[in-house]
Amino acid sequence: MPSRDKQAVAPQNAPEAEPTQSEAAPSIAFADIWQANQFLHPLIEHTPMIRSRELSTLLESEVHLKLEQMQRGGSFKVRGATYKLSRLPEEQRKAGVITASAGNHAQGVAIAATSYGIPCTIVVPENASLTKVTASQNYGATVIQAGATYDDAVQRCTELQQELGATYIPAFDDIDVVTGQGTLGLEMLNEVPSADTIVVPIGGGGLIAGIAIAARAMKPSIKIIGVEAEGAASMRASIRAGKLTTLPALATIADGIAIKQPGKVTFPLIQKLVDDIVLVSDEQIIEAALFLMEKHKVLVEGAGAAGVAALMSNKLQLAGKHILTPLTGGNIDTNLLGRFAEHGLIGASRYFGLHASFPDRPGELARMLNIIAGMRVNVIDVHYQHVSRQLPFMQHEAIITLETRNRLQCEELLRTLSAAGFTVEEAQALTAPVPPTL
Repeated sequence: MPSRDKQAVAPQNAPEAEPTQSEAAPSIAFADIWQANQFLHPLIEHTPMIRSRELSTLLESEVHLKLEQMQRGGSFKVRGATYKLSRLPEEQRKAGVITASAGNHAQGVAIAATSYGIPCTIVVPENASLTKVTASQNYGATVIQAGATYDDAVQRCTELQQELGATYIPAFDDIDVVTGQGTLGLEMLNEVPSADTIVVPIGGGGLIAGIAIAARAMKPSIKIIGVEAEGAASMRASIRAGKLTTLPALATIADGIAIKQPGKVTFPLIQKLVDDIVLVSDEQIIEAALFLMEKHKVLVEGAGAAGVAALMSNKLQLAGKHILTPLTGGNIDTNLLGRFAEHGLIGASRYFGLHASFPDRPGELARMLNIIAGMRVNVIDVHYQHVSRQLPFMQHEAIITLETRNRLQCEELLRTLSAAGFTVEEAQALTAPVPPTL
């Protein structure tokens, strides 16, 4: 378990430091985040910070990963939720709290509510992660599923709030929540004060807004880069439009950062304090999650891998920089692990489908398999067909699923088999499920 005994160290005159913000931005000072950090210190985990040798080599830089997926509830969300609930008056506590969440915020609120003895209702989208829903229930919350997206859940949550008389706890669009999330930025920079760049996933913007306030106060020259999923880039759309923009639909595996519209609190903060926002595809997110599993033995959800996906995407020019990125969550459904691994391995050409056709002569299939074996390629499955309307007379075909090292080996295999007289191409689909690797 991560240790809680390392106290954050304030920069000189820290409580008086405050970033410059636009007139429209809400007033959150570094002093607020500092005080929140002092309050939260005994209540949350001090998660590990590790240097990534592999990413540092890849980027020709220094890369450190903050393992916030090891936080209570499996994500950073418990920071903002705990701080928000701590500031509720007794009357509101007795009436209970309610929130809408794609999952991680729900767990944060449920944990905080249980610790304070506050009744808690959570509204989640119908497609919310089973792992996250079950965890929230286990923490003592009443969980209601409604709608296809987070925004649909918010609408139902608003209706229930009026019925129950409970206090709504926003997932990101709240000054106290942003302040609590900002303690992660303070913690990160205290651990690696040499950092000059922080790369942060963006959903509604609470985390990056809080981190940006803390980081700018502690180190004004630091660069803050946000990362959104291509299918849920509401913050970048809003920044470019100069106003809050609502996406018509969402399409990403990273449910933790799938938000149709940014927050009114977070948008002006990000507009003022964040240097750039880049987008990553689902394929890049899966590749990053697989990389973290294999290289660092770290399990993250899609949103948790978004920062690393941006680093691996070659979209950022960060050679020579000292980079921090938080792994923001690790709550992934067990039944998705195999699919993540399968998709990632196929995308990296480590599982490869080969379509081959050859004359109907004894030993031809064996000859091809011997060539494959000679290249030290493992055969996973062979689907052999000798009668088909698409096949010329006296021709056979096979679709072979192979375990390969990389794309270069796949291309070498195609060239070698072609030179040996076989008609080969990459198959459009594998004939067998990829064996589980997790």
